[in-house]
Amino acid sequence: MKKILLSTLVLVGVLTSKISAQEVNNTVKLNPLSALFRIGSVFYERKMSDNLSLQLGVAYTGLKLEETKFSGFSTTPELRYYPKANALNGLYLGPFLRYQNYSVQDEFSKGTYSSFGGGAVIGRQWVYKSGFTLDLFFGPSYNSGKFKAEDGSGEPEISGGIDGFGIRTGIAIGFGF
Repeated sequence: MKKILLSTLVLVGVLTSKISAQEVNNTVKLNPLSALFRIGSVFYERKMSDNLSLQLGVAYTGLKLEETKFSGFSTTPELRYYPKANALNGLYLGPFLRYQNYSVQDEFSKGTYSSFGGGAVIGRQWVYKSGFTLDLFFGPSYNSGKFKAEDGSGEPEISGGIDGFGIRTGIAIGFGF
C-alpha cells in the first residue's frame, strides 16, 4: 500500500514538472487516502465556464466492513460552482450524484447491491503553475439501494455511508492540463 502511494506521488511529480504554465482546463486526480480503505478512485474535471466545471469520479473497491465483503464499482458525476469565477482553482460548492454496484457476501448470504444517491460538497482546489493539483472536499451524502440475494436466506447489514446518510470526504492529487 505504501509503495503504491509513494509511486503515485512520484508519478504525479514527474508528470506535473513537464507541464508549462498555461491555462488549465482539465484535471486528472487520484484520492490516495481511499487506498487505505481498499478503494481506488480517479477523477476527471473539465472547466465549462469561468464559474462552472463538471467532474466525473469512478472507483473500484474490495472493501470489507466487519463480516461483510463488498467488491465492485461506483461512479460519481458532480457539478462544481466556483463563486470567484476561477473554475478549477479556488473554493467551490458541488452537488453530486452517485451510483454504486457491488457484489456483497457475508457468512450467511451472497448477492448484489446497487444504490443511487447524492449529496453536496464544499471544497478547495489548488492548481499550481507546475500543473500539480490538490483538491480537499467534504459534505453530506445519502444513498438508497437494494440487495438481491443469489444464495442464502438473510440480507447482510449494509450501512456506514453505503446505504443511508454518510459523509463524503477526500483529498485528491493530480495534474492539470
